[in-house]
Amino acid sequence: MSEADTAGSPVSLRVRNVGGIDETTVELPPGVSVLAGRNATNRTSLLRALMAALGSDDASLKGDADEGFVELTVGEETYTRRLVRREDGVVLEGDPYLSGDEVDYADCFAFLLETNDARQAVVSGGRDLREVLLRPVDTDAIERELRERVRERREVETELDRLEGAPDRLEEARKRRAELAEELEAKRERRQELQARMDATDGHGHADGSRAELLDELNSVRSELGTTRYRLETARESLEAARGERDRLREELEGADAPAEDRLDALDRRIEELRSRRRELDSLVNRLSTVVRFNEEMLEGEEGLRELLRRDAETDPDASADGGAVTDGLLPDDTTVCWTCGAEATTERIGDTLDRLRDVAGEKRAERRSVTEELEELDEERESIRERRQRRAELEDRLSDAEDDVSDRERRVEQLEARVEEQESRLEELEAELESLEADRDDALAERQREATDLEFEIGRLTSELDDAESEVEDLEAQVEEAAELRERREALSEEIESLRTRIETVEREAVESFNEHAAALLATLEYDNLERIWLERLGPPEGGGPDPADRGEFELHVVRRTEDDVVYEDTVEHLSESEREVTGLVFALAGYLTHEVHERVPFVLLDSLEAIDSERIARIVEHFADYAPSVLVALLPEDAAALPETYARIESI
Repeated sequence: MSEADTAGSPVSLRVRNVGGIDETTVELPPGVSVLAGRNATNRTSLLRALMAALGSDDASLKGDADEGFVELTVGEETYTRRLVRREDGVVLEGDPYLSGDEVDYADCFAFLLETNDARQAVVSGGRDLREVLLRPVDTDAIERELRERVRERREVETELDRLEGAPDRLEEARKRRAELAEELEAKRERRQELQARMDATDGHGHADGSRAELLDELNSVRSELGTTRYRLETARESLEAARGERDRLREELEGADAPAEDRLDALDRRIEELRSRRRELDSLVNRLSTVVRFNEEMLEGEEGLRELLRRDAETDPDASADGGAVTDGLLPDDTTVCWTCGAEATTERIGDTLDRLRDVAGEKRAERRSVTEELEELDEERESIRERRQRRAELEDRLSDAEDDVSDRERRVEQLEARVEEQESRLEELEAELESLEADRDDALAERQREATDLEFEIGRLTSELDDAESEVEDLEAQVEEAAELRERREALSEEIESLRTRIETVEREAVESFNEHAAALLATLEYDNLERIWLERLGPPEGGGPDPADRGEFELHVVRRTEDDVVYEDTVEHLSESEREVTGLVFALAGYLTHEVHERVPFVLLDSLEAIDSERIARIVEHFADYAPSVLVALLPEDAAALPETYARIESI
């Protein structure tokens, strides 16, 4: 459902056995809704329940329940998710509001709870900003397609290099064909003229039948000899060209790098190991996140546990008459009962353990990033080896074909040489016979006959050359047409490549511009002392990185401060106050929300854990988000909620 479909629609949320919530129903009007309440009032649980209804898996089942559900009604449409406890963990089922990659965009840029990755990328020091921004985008698929298009364009350019000069050769071939046709026509006219004169002479009785037959055969043999010699010359030229191509392919094959087959096998094994490790890390990080969320919610629901323990103590038959005093002794204000082992423990100690769990989760996320980076590098190396192996196999096939072609042409030359020898021998015999018959002939007639014989030879030669010229013109016309089609294909591939390359760059550039715009606007409104500017810079690929589409840039977060003496200097993200970091993280998430146009698919922005920011600034931040998100649901302490306008809807009981 799009933003247009949900704008102004009434929204109702029913929740049972999710987080610390037993059962509740809340109405969420369009615009800003404020969840006002103290800690441990299930505000975060309600936000996570809404996230589950929208499609996120970042929700937990109530500790004492085997099944829970969330039902979201938007207008006349209802969406339901069920949480079912099984042996291998809690499974979420049902038909959520969002689907597919919409959930990824929402988790990154709309569900802005404390553990949100976009916020944490800034809070943790500005690392992994680019990775978080592009996480919902399938960059691996884009880069695979980009590499394939680059490879295809290289092949097209190789073919174009082979066809280079075809238009010039075609023009020369057409000119040669016209010259041959003109010369052949002139020879034929001369033959007709000469034949007419010889016929007139023979009419006076100077020729006999045997001589005419001899002349016909002589002319035929000379014509065939001329044609055979021309074909022999052409065959020898073709043989030399074929040998040259064979030698060139041999040199290219000798110069081609042999694929490192052992390295390829090692890469396959290592890639499989890394993929297995990444799956393990994905599972481990998810489990750690679930544990952290569960313990956070249990701490948030601490008052409910305390009340349950008091009731148990009051009904204990060994309890003293003063039941309240016994309960107080069992459960001092700074202690609680550990929900995993049942032992009494201070909340501070449980909080320390929770901090360690968060640290471990952070370490595993870092290891997962490292494994992913190594996987990408090894995938590229393996692809390069495979391309070299394929190229070498292609060269070997082409060399084999070239060697066969040379053998065929050598046999053809030998056959033509033998044919020439036979025809030359026969021609000598016929000329000797003709010479004996011509002994008493008129010199003028003999000269005409010799000229006629030469003409027949020339006509035969020219006819053969013209046929070859016709074939050459047809072949070159096909090459010119093929080159035109290849140029069109290269242009189309270049456009695809540019589109693929700029697709990620456009997202990055728009995100940087959006971040800098909103950071400037909010800082001007929030009025932090001596914080002049926070801005994001997009750094390109490393210098000399080459055209490899897998080369990536990075994001660098800059902090500019101004002293009381009006001196401006650049600081580091690590020196930002907690409030400044939280604001910066929210701005980065908003930049991703706008860049990816998440509002068109996800009508809600959820805000939580804003305690590090003072109430006046929270009010301005919420107002800023409300200008861009159709619905904003924010969880606040009562004193922070008091700073927000009364026009905002209030949800004070869950």
